[in-house]
Amino acid sequence: MNQEVVTEIFPVSEKVRAALAVTLRGAEELIPQDDWVRKLARSEATGVPLRIKLGLDPTAPDIHIGHTVVLNKLRQLQDLGHTVIFLIGDFTSMIGDPSGRNSTRPPLTAEQIRVNAETYRAQAYKILDPARTELRYNSEWSDPLGARGMIQLAAKYTVARMMERNDFHERFKAGTPISIHEFLYPLMQGYDSVALKSDLELGGTDQKFNLLMGRHLQAEYGQEPQCILTMPLLEGLDGVEKMSKSKGNYIGITEDANTMFAKVMSISDPLMWRWYTLLSFRSEAEIAALKKEVEGGRNPRNAKVMLAKEITARFHSAVAADAAEQDFVNRSKGGVPDEIPELALSGAPLGIAQLLKQAALAPSTSEANRLIDGGGVRIDQSPVSDKGLKLAAGTYVVQVGKRKFARVTLS
Repeated sequence: MNQEVVTEIFPVSEKVRAALAVTLRGAEELIPQDDWVRKLARSEATGVPLRIKLGLDPTAPDIHIGHTVVLNKLRQLQDLGHTVIFLIGDFTSMIGDPSGRNSTRPPLTAEQIRVNAETYRAQAYKILDPARTELRYNSEWSDPLGARGMIQLAAKYTVARMMERNDFHERFKAGTPISIHEFLYPLMQGYDSVALKSDLELGGTDQKFNLLMGRHLQAEYGQEPQCILTMPLLEGLDGVEKMSKSKGNYIGITEDANTMFAKVMSISDPLMWRWYTLLSFRSEAEIAALKKEVEGGRNPRNAKVMLAKEITARFHSAVAADAAEQDFVNRSKGGVPDEIPELALSGAPLGIAQLLKQAALAPSTSEANRLIDGGGVRIDQSPVSDKGLKLAAGTYVVQVGKRKFARVTLS
C-alpha cells in the first residue's frame, strides 16, 4: 500500500469518537487503538467503509449465545456502515485450530464441514443483516494456493516465533506430539486477512496469536496491517465457567423460546449486567440508567425480564418472547403451560420411573428415581415421593423440575 495513504492524517470527529466507543464496548483488547482511530477517521473522510472480518470454523453443527458475543460486535460495527465479512473456515477446519488444546485436533470430513457450514450461515444471519454481509469461505483462496504457494507462505514465519505460542510451547515442554500441519493453521488464518484485505479482525481472547499473525502477514505482503479486537469469553449460566455445551451451562440459539427465556431468568443478578454489556443491543447509556434504577430500588427481576425478552425475540420473535414470559409466569406459580408435548404409552400399570424414561423426561430409570428422591417429580401437580408408584390407565400431566412437562395417555 502507498505509504502516503497510511500516514495521511484525517480529523478525529465526534462521529469517530462515538465509533471508537462502540468498538470498545465490552471488548477485551484493541490492538493498536491509535491505528483503528486513524482508519475510522480515514473512512469518514473518504466515504470508503472499512472491511471488518470474523472467521469461524464450522467444527460443530450449532452455536450457543456465548459464540454470539463476537457476532453482536460485528453487527454493531455493521450498523455504523462498515463492510462486515462473515468468513466460514471450510479450509482451516480440515487442519483444526490448535488454540488452547493439549493434543492434535482430529480433522473433520468434507461432509461434516459442509453440513456445519450451512448451519453456521443460517444461525449467523439471526444476528447479522444478510443484505449487508459479505459471506466468504476460505477455500476460495486456500485451495488455489497449492503446494508452491503454501511453501512460499510458510517461509514468511519462523519456527522459533511459532513456538512462542503458549499451547505449542507447553506441549513441546511436556513431550506431547505436535503435528507439522498444526503450524499451518495460524498461517492460513493470517492469510485470510491478506486475501480479504481486512482492516479489523475480531476473535475471542484465545485467538490473539492467530489474529496477530494476520497483521504480520499483511505487512509481509505489502498491505496496511489490520487492527485486532478481542472479545471476552462469556460466562455460562453458572456465572463461573465459560459457556460450554460440555459443561451444560449454555443457551443454544436454536433452543425453543420458553427454554431460552427461562434459562436467562435463571442467571444471577451480577451476571445479568455482564450479559447486558456483551449480549444486549441496548446502548450503554440505557443499560447504565436501568442499573441505576435497580440500585435505587427497582426489582432486578424486571431488568432480567427485559434481557430475557430481548434475547428470546432476537432468535425467535417478539410474539414468542411475550408468550415465553407468560409461560415462565405460569410455571413459577406452579401452573401448567398452555402447550406441552403429548404422547401415548402402553403397559399400564406402569412404574413411575419407567414412565419418566419412556416419556423422555429422564434419561434412565436410575436418574428418574434420583429425581423423585429430590422432590422434582409431579403428577397432575401433586409431588411424587413413592418410587414404587404404578400408574393405572389414564391421562396424566407429568412434570419434572420447573421446565419439563408432558401429557401422557397411558393404556
